[in-house]
Amino acid sequence: MSSADKNLSVQRYPFRAMGSECEVVLAVKNQAQAYALAQKAIAEVLRIEKKYSRYTSDSMVAKINQHAGLGPVACDDETWALLHYAEQLHEQTQGLFDITSGVLRHAWDFKSAVVPAAEKLDALRNKMGWYKVVLQNQSIALPDVGMEIDLGGFGKEYAADRAAQVLQAQGVSSGYVNLAGDMRFLGAKPSGEPWMIGIQDPRRQDQVVATLPMIQGGLATSGDYERFFEIDDKRYCHVLNPLTGWPVQYWRSVSVAAPAAVVAGCTSTIAMLKEKEGLAFLQATGFDFLAIDSSNQVHMR
Repeated sequence: MSSADKNLSVQRYPFRAMGSECEVVLAVKNQAQAYALAQKAIAEVLRIEKKYSRYTSDSMVAKINQHAGLGPVACDDETWALLHYAEQLHEQTQGLFDITSGVLRHAWDFKSAVVPAAEKLDALRNKMGWYKVVLQNQSIALPDVGMEIDLGGFGKEYAADRAAQVLQAQGVSSGYVNLAGDMRFLGAKPSGEPWMIGIQDPRRQDQVVATLPMIQGGLATSGDYERFFEIDDKRYCHVLNPLTGWPVQYWRSVSVAAPAAVVAGCTSTIAMLKEKEGLAFLQATGFDFLAIDSSNQVHMR
């Protein structure tokens, strides 16, 4: 399909996955064919959700966590590649990106809005640390009982990329996959114009702060407004620094456009974790970004 073919019509296929509202958007001539293509992409997202969810007892992540302290778990090629990607992120960020930090959710309950005691955080942090994890012979071992891994730091973005690859393999060259704001683009609108994507105002849910033109690659946003509570005018958000156990404070929102959704998502998350140093990090990546700091100042390229 040519992305400049004006005979194509834009079709949207909403679905729910990973606890979020999602959609596949395709520019097509044949609606029946488009529906079939969208279902293939959706099936790929659901496959990844089922395989790597931490909310089910039979996922690959659950199996690994259930074996903490008991020995290694053999990994297939896909899981092995994702674990090595997590290892690279951990090394590149000096421990700021750590997929063993998901245990902190046992301390931070954003529904009850209670700041956890330091002792509780310390106990959980003793169960963390990617440096403890043993990867060898295509297997993973979590040495301590109670340790966990959680691929939530890039799982949704990985699923968006995989769904887009399924569509690309079928010849789709106009549209995108949107998993609750983690997006992968397949090509321009039928007119040849870019898709215009609004970036949410982190303090006003019904407004956007900017509209970004996207044709190819990934777009992802991390922010302090998705899950949070406030006490005495201080905001505690769900982006937690694994080195301290505490929520980050500096950025309200960081959006990044990159060649793939998984790269965009990890870059935006790392910028949030780096706090004030995140701006220099974003500038060094060479990616386009839009970041809003705690004083509501906008930084962009």
